[in-house]
Amino acid sequence: MVVMICGHFQLSPLSILSSSSSSSSSSSSSSRLQLSSSRCSMMDTHKQGRSKFLEFPYVSAPHKNLMLDLVSKVEDRFQSQLLPCTLPPDVQYYKSSNGTSQVSLHITPANTHSPIDFVMGSWVHAELPTGGSLDITSLSAYLNSSNDAPNFVFELIRSSPTMLILVLDLPPRKDLVLWPDYLKTFYEDTKLDTHRQALEKIPEVQPYVTSSLFIRTVASPTAIFVRIQTEDDGGERIDGIIRDHIDRISKQVLGIWLDDCACAERDVGEEDKAYLRKRDGVIRNKTIEVDLGSSFPRLFGPEAAKQILEAIKEYFTV
Repeated sequence: MVVMICGHFQLSPLSILSSSSSSSSSSSSSSRLQLSSSRCSMMDTHKQGRSKFLEFPYVSAPHKNLMLDLVSKVEDRFQSQLLPCTLPPDVQYYKSSNGTSQVSLHITPANTHSPIDFVMGSWVHAELPTGGSLDITSLSAYLNSSNDAPNFVFELIRSSPTMLILVLDLPPRKDLVLWPDYLKTFYEDTKLDTHRQALEKIPEVQPYVTSSLFIRTVASPTAIFVRIQTEDDGGERIDGIIRDHIDRISKQVLGIWLDDCACAERDVGEEDKAYLRKRDGVIRNKTIEVDLGSSFPRLFGPEAAKQILEAIKEYFTV
């Protein structure tokens, strides 16, 4: 990706001006080199931010492997459509002054020919006052109004070696009562609910009910919200559940989203596009306000949280 973009600027209209005169050639060459250098420097920043994001440094090997596989599956499918992350370096990776909280944020927008609006991945590490740490890894993919299919949301929240919360969902972008075919196409025909049922057969897995009424409202009827609590074994059992169950189910759900949602041929009229833009905009604003807006200040302080959230808003604006 870096080579392609830097190469594009070397073949920019500046190269045409270089033949007008020797002085013009020198000036144009200098300008072209400056632009190319600036763009390549930006790409270096992107590479550094991406590398930091892919470290997932504070989670176990099964947890990290799952995150890397999910990111890879999305990027492999849409590689030619995704653009580099342009977040500021101190937003792509932020560490609090006292070193107790860190966040890596990676947002990749897509080109105008893609049904993808953007893909957002992150990891958060925060040391808890009571001891231990809170570790959150997430991957979300948002579609634009050219496709009315559901989005993809995945999140693992681990507050101790023996406690884990999993959020895995394809949130609908239409009212399932008003559009019953939407319910049938994306949730019934794909048999999404079988994955939730399979997970809940594991003895340590219990349904998790979030206190946020907003999150409950926008979730799908097949959403997986589960809490996994195990005996005090240093985390071996939870790692086993991630490796043997969550890994497989998460990849299957992502596969359904890639094949039947993101890459589905959908006929979306102008009226439906307007509806989607309005609904998506309301939900994204509420997500920042209710979810990220309440948790980030506690983790990183008000000033840093504001900077991170402002950067995210640029992508969340419809």
